[in-house]
Amino acid sequence: MTQQAEPDAMAEAAPVDAGAGTASEETPRAQKRVMHPDGFGAAFCASMAALCAEAAVAGTIGFLVLLSREHDGLPHGLLVIAGVVFAVALLGVLVSGFVTAVTVVPALALARTVTRRPGRRGGPLWNAAAVPFVSAAAVAVFGAVSALGTLAPAAPLKYLLWWVFLTVALLPATLIAGTAARRVREGRPVRTARRVARDGVIAWLAVGAVGAAVYGTGMVKVYQPPRLDSAQLAGLWSDGHDGTVRLAADGTAVADGLDNYAWDGTGKDRPKDCDGSGTWKPVKGDGKVQGLSLRIGSCELRRNWTVSGTDKEPRLYHEVGKPGSGKRYVLTKVVKHKK
Repeated sequence: MTQQAEPDAMAEAAPVDAGAGTASEETPRAQKRVMHPDGFGAAFCASMAALCAEAAVAGTIGFLVLLSREHDGLPHGLLVIAGVVFAVALLGVLVSGFVTAVTVVPALALARTVTRRPGRRGGPLWNAAAVPFVSAAAVAVFGAVSALGTLAPAAPLKYLLWWVFLTVALLPATLIAGTAARRVREGRPVRTARRVARDGVIAWLAVGAVGAAVYGTGMVKVYQPPRLDSAQLAGLWSDGHDGTVRLAADGTAVADGLDNYAWDGTGKDRPKDCDGSGTWKPVKGDGKVQGLSLRIGSCELRRNWTVSGTDKEPRLYHEVGKPGSGKRYVLTKVVKHKK
């Protein structure tokens, strides 16, 4: 005997089937929402975008300040400039990812761990409060590694300055990363990294425009080394440590205790006192004097010196050690003031 279902029962079953169909349609969305429930990916990208924006703005400000200070010169040529910009941008992306992994993510994890206790609700304040602790740990680790490498720890004040600088730099990135993660957990569309990148580009362009206006109007001038002629090069030059050389107008020179950095056979340049007489002549380039060539025969001193400093305080220098070491031996002109 066949049993027939009652119409009421079929009517009640229909909504259940419809609900099941709806649930099956919402399953892919739910799966997408559950793929990253902690918002790790969004937080990582947002932090990288924030750190890159900070680096771009800070680097532009530093470059604008450097233009007015004494420097060795800027890259020339379109290809060279493009290569430098690309290398700096690539390095910035890599460094931002590394900093995010070792500082920003641990700061978010620390804040989330603390707020898991009953009665505590996570938020931006907890994320910000975790940054100083993570910065202190990072400074301690890298400071210890640096001290082991050089066998000499830095001064305590330097560690404190590193901690302050790192904390200030990480605060915006950590807060932005926390916001991106919270938006993922709440199921809202995530565009934090895109917005941060857009606002960073706007801020970078604004800083560049202000800098161009400041230099273009002449409020601040680009540094230029002093233009000295042969008469201005003549005189007494001192290294500030009892080493001097007197340049006469006729091209003769007399050295007294001047440091002559000679190869000692161990891979280092060690200074030796140079005393004696010799000759000098100006070195020109692009139609102007860029330095001088000094020869002292008694101590085999043969050096080309570059002009630097300012018109009021001209200096001569040459590099010490390997090329690009940044170490210099500097002479300052001794000016006798009239009483």
